[in-house]
Amino acid sequence: MGIFQRFARLPLKSTYIWSLCPQYSTDLTAVDRALIVRSSQLIQHRCVHSRVMGASPGNPGAAPPRLPFSRVTREDLAFFRTLLPGRTITDPDLLKSSNVDWLKTVEGNSEVLLRPKTTEEVSQILRHCNERNLAVCPQGGNTGLVGGSVPVFDEIILSTSLMNQVITFDNISGILTCQAGCVLENLSNYLEERDFIMPLDLGAKGSCHIGGNVSTNAGGLRLLRYGSLRGTVLGLEVVLADGRILNCLATLRKDNTGYDLKQLFIGSEGTLGVITAVSILCPRKPKAVNVAFLGCSSFQQLLETFQCCRGMLGEILSAFEFFDASCMSLLEKHLKLTNPITESPFYIVIETAGSNATHDEEKLHKFLEEVMTSSLVTDGTVATEATKIKALWSLRERVTEALTHEGYTYKYDISLPVEKIYDLVQDMRGHLGDMAKNVVGYGHVGMSSEPSTGPDYILCISIANNIKLSQ
Repeated sequence: MGIFQRFARLPLKSTYIWSLCPQYSTDLTAVDRALIVRSSQLIQHRCVHSRVMGASPGNPGAAPPRLPFSRVTREDLAFFRTLLPGRTITDPDLLKSSNVDWLKTVEGNSEVLLRPKTTEEVSQILRHCNERNLAVCPQGGNTGLVGGSVPVFDEIILSTSLMNQVITFDNISGILTCQAGCVLENLSNYLEERDFIMPLDLGAKGSCHIGGNVSTNAGGLRLLRYGSLRGTVLGLEVVLADGRILNCLATLRKDNTGYDLKQLFIGSEGTLGVITAVSILCPRKPKAVNVAFLGCSSFQQLLETFQCCRGMLGEILSAFEFFDASCMSLLEKHLKLTNPITESPFYIVIETAGSNATHDEEKLHKFLEEVMTSSLVTDGTVATEATKIKALWSLRERVTEALTHEGYTYKYDISLPVEKIYDLVQDMRGHLGDMAKNVVGYGHVGMSSEPSTGPDYILCISIANNIKLSQ
């Protein structure tokens, strides 16, 4: 989340993508409203996930050999400093945080950090690197948990941190257009002042960038209500590997004029181009928000609670998250957070969001009465005030932070059939035995953008399986 992956220029056979993003692109020939986008010369510098800090060449977990890219020369630095005065960083102390991932498990050796402010500057950087055969690692907020946001070797880090301006916002349609380096929380604050919200919310919102969210197709806590970024992102501006600018920054919800080219870049993780600007559809800020924090005795009861929740809360259901007792223990141990209810094997965070407080509270009350009387839920508490809502959400959002205090973390964000999700955690515990300090499960339950569809609600959910190796 919040990151891009690096580019590697390889001599591949040319491939062409035909699109109908007409007058919006620069440096590309238009043919009957069609553009030819040639970007197959760049592919990912792979094997990122296997890198481990301190790995040796004989270690199978070590990075692969460095590919035949050029080294940065004095002439290259002179070009960058002329283009980005005061924004070409070579000080090792300043580079250190950009070379290490958020979990501090993998580390690169970049000697140059570039901080452009405009799309044109990104274009010139990539054009120069393409001509010089210099490897590039685009980087957003560097909040990713799988090592994809830092260099493998000495790639040039291209940071979008200074590309943080809101370009336009239409308070009638709710369409926001901004640069890729805007921090998600800053965008949320900007929109809330205008009675709107972002369609996604993440635990890393204080640091992650919207460009990285789009590049990794981040889901987040609001996916159940507002759907994925493939539906809410309306347009993108992207710089291709050779420096050409592809501008498909549409601000219309309906566009049936041809190929939906932006979908190639959503979730592409930097393999096709660097996202420099985003237009996104933002929903109105709900007038009433409630959060319920519940405990369940088994995962089966948790799933049955989810079924009941979808049926009884319907259109006001905004989020349904879970984590297990091991997560709660780590939150209490390392972050000194307090469990607000009786100790349980599983915990649920449910959020409702609507336009009528009385209506929403009545529906939530009936739901809670149903799950309590049927013994699906053993204990629970409800928050309606902003401060208490934030406190309950912090229990879910800070699980990843708590895990970092336990040592080295293997983190897997995966999707499985809903009834099989926690089997993975139990199987891993049995397989690893005392080799692991903890194996925990937590994440989103439900990934549908239509919360009122009834019992045929979903096929898979996403969790993170975290394994702390014994020291």
